[in-house]
Amino acid sequence: MTEAILLVGGKGTRLRPLTVNTPKPMVPAAGVPFLTHQLARARAAGVTHIVLATSYLAEVFEPHFGDGSALGLELEYVTEDEPLGTGGAIRNVASRLRSGPDEPVLIFNGDILTGLDIRALVSTHTESGADVSLHLTRVEDPRAYGLVPTDPTGRVTAFLEKPQTPEEIVTDQINAGAYVFRRSLIDAIPAGRPVSVERETFPGLLAAGAHLQGMVDSTYWLDLGTPQAFVRGSADLVLGRAPSPAVPGRCGDRLVLPTADVAADAKLTGGTVVGEGATVGPGARVTGSTILADAIIEPGAVVTDSLVGKGARVGARTILDGAVIGDGASVGADNELRGGIRVWCDAVLPDGSVRFSSDA
Repeated sequence: MTEAILLVGGKGTRLRPLTVNTPKPMVPAAGVPFLTHQLARARAAGVTHIVLATSYLAEVFEPHFGDGSALGLELEYVTEDEPLGTGGAIRNVASRLRSGPDEPVLIFNGDILTGLDIRALVSTHTESGADVSLHLTRVEDPRAYGLVPTDPTGRVTAFLEKPQTPEEIVTDQINAGAYVFRRSLIDAIPAGRPVSVERETFPGLLAAGAHLQGMVDSTYWLDLGTPQAFVRGSADLVLGRAPSPAVPGRCGDRLVLPTADVAADAKLTGGTVVGEGATVGPGARVTGSTILADAIIEPGAVVTDSLVGKGARVGARTILDGAVIGDGASVGADNELRGGIRVWCDAVLPDGSVRFSSDA
């Protein structure tokens, strides 16, 4: 297997305001666009040709990655005029594939951070003779996911969408968002209309008697669909909990990019990232957070498990805990923002305007 399709067309609505100006795969995680980590891991597994299925803010990808040569890849870009769903997006790029009808093609989603052994998934596919092989992972609470039960040989027996009752939870195995397709099955997906690979393609193949094989890989796996998950994923990359050859520095408690300015007595811990041109003032404490390019953390601010957008400002002594501050926003001094609050791009909060405790 030498080629792959990467699905990067989603609008990332659950991540707003992070995705107001930036498509989800291009939001920086551990100092580089998240997509960089996925491309680097695919390359390390032997993939050389990747077609990016783009849609939302499609014009952002190619200027950054170009032809892919800097990563040792050959990249192509295909843009959907109208959203086509996961299956439709796969079919829409089929003309750019070079594999023969029986050769394997890797397909993965642009919002999953995983330690998946890609080579093992491909080996499972070829050795089992499957038509499609799926990466499965186990989760404690599978109610938010599609369940994929398998028989003792790993062959998929059903696809069960988001169970709601205990009786419906027949397995803790879920679809983890990476697949290997026999090329001919990609060409068989209906063209020119929206298709869900999870709700239409996979159940249809199973009903038609196709061989769908599951491979359970319970290494690191995280859906980066929410701001809190995205911040955690970035921190885990910096800490070395999530593997990636693309982290621009040594793994550790902090990652400070070269042109950032961090005061000598500022404390950065928990996988914190400080982006290019950003400033962290004296006495500030930043834990498990992402500070994007050109943002300013003023003296004495305390930032925990939060993301501060590009060019945003966090005022002196302000407390952020589980907060998202959009690009260009200005949060004045002595504010206290907690519990998943999202401050929109370019918004302005005056000094001392929001608190969760008294002003004492």
